[in-house]
Amino acid sequence: MGSDHYFSAQPAGPEKRRPLQVVLAGQKRQLTTAAGIFSPDAIDKGTSILLADAPAPAERGNLLDIGCGWGPVALTLALRSPAAQVFAVDVNERCVALTGDNADSLGLTNVTASLPLDVDPLLTFNTIWSNPPIRVGKDELHALLRLWLPRLAPGGSAYLVVQKNLGADSLQRWLAEEFPTLAVGRFSTSKTFRILEISSKRLGSVPPD
Repeated sequence: MGSDHYFSAQPAGPEKRRPLQVVLAGQKRQLTTAAGIFSPDAIDKGTSILLADAPAPAERGNLLDIGCGWGPVALTLALRSPAAQVFAVDVNERCVALTGDNADSLGLTNVTASLPLDVDPLLTFNTIWSNPPIRVGKDELHALLRLWLPRLAPGGSAYLVVQKNLGADSLQRWLAEEFPTLAVGRFSTSKTFRILEISSKRLGSVPPD
């Protein structure tokens, strides 16, 4: 894995910030992006499906975006739930800075962007949304999910968008085995992506095909 990969804490290449116009929460937004991050030029397909299809986030409490990139998920959560506190985490320091600056540019005072270890370990989350970094490898992905999913608040739910050909169904099976106290199911399928639901409520689990 190259040092300039978007999974790196500090991408080796120059930042080279540039403007980015996208639609978030139904309106055009003028934001900033840069090289050395995930999907720097647009909202990627998986994230678009998550933003369009996931149920409404909790109106209050703590919301979490795992792997924030330049901020499309965290900013949408903050726009849709202005009374909630949104935490955006990424191992890439460039992503953390961009998400924080993009939140500021939209006047969103309810977004905190940080490295994962800088989040208060006692916080729990009412809603978690993520397009998780599948390509980091199974061990790192599993460690990431073990870190955050047990921190769902009572009644809280997480929604993960995963491409089918990158192991959505095997990940669903692993989640069900790894977190027996949580309800794991398939929330929806759209094109080549699935949205997996992990809930602290006991819901019926939909088994993979």
